[in-house]
Amino acid sequence: MPDDISDILNGWPFTPGQPNVRIITGTDGEPRVQIRLDLGVLQMFADGRPDGQNPHGCESLLEYFEGVIEDSQEQPESERLKLSSEECQLLRDEAVQYYHRYMALLVIEDFDGVVRDTTRNLRVFDLCAEHAESQEDKESLQQYRPYVMMVRARAQASQAVKDNEPKAAVIALDSGMDQIKHFFTTLGTPQAFDESQEVEMLRGIRDALAPKLPKSQRGELKDRLQKAIDDENYELAAILRDELKNLKD
Repeated sequence: MPDDISDILNGWPFTPGQPNVRIITGTDGEPRVQIRLDLGVLQMFADGRPDGQNPHGCESLLEYFEGVIEDSQEQPESERLKLSSEECQLLRDEAVQYYHRYMALLVIEDFDGVVRDTTRNLRVFDLCAEHAESQEDKESLQQYRPYVMMVRARAQASQAVKDNEPKAAVIALDSGMDQIKHFFTTLGTPQAFDESQEVEMLRGIRDALAPKLPKSQRGELKDRLQKAIDDENYELAAILRDELKNLKD
């Protein structure tokens, strides 16, 4: 195979402002995610660790350290494993790979893949926060938590809309906002919730979904009552008023 990839780049020109993501089949028959950049192509495995590596025989470093830490919990507290700064950096570098992939999957509307990878990266945040040796490493990833929560909630809602389940989409958005609110409250900065760009985005998506939500039974009866009055069908209007009264009682 030639080292020059000019033919690949010429066959897939970079278009500014357009989604430059695609799924291709690798020589091994497995799917790959490709991102066309202005200076080349970024390619990742669609499943598992994006670079295809299996550190320590595990799917990723996250799974490896989760297993080692779980085993160490049986030891006295002084002997339990703590993540060094170098190990935390390796976990952060690995999380960046998953970030690139879930942002690419968001473009091609593979929402299940986005939920999978964002949930996975939140586990990295938890692992470092709970088991890092230094306070700096405990806190270093927390600034990104609202963003990752937002992307996950957005993907969950988008998949629900795709499945024609707008009510489930709203539930996913509300849950995402509740999680972000809990995060800021835990930090002692509850006021940051209303100032959060992530919350603003989720609220915007929720507002856009409102017209697609099914009407409540009371709302439908009120609409029918108003139409009956407009049509001067007072007999039907009286029946609908009784139904509304019974519903209230």
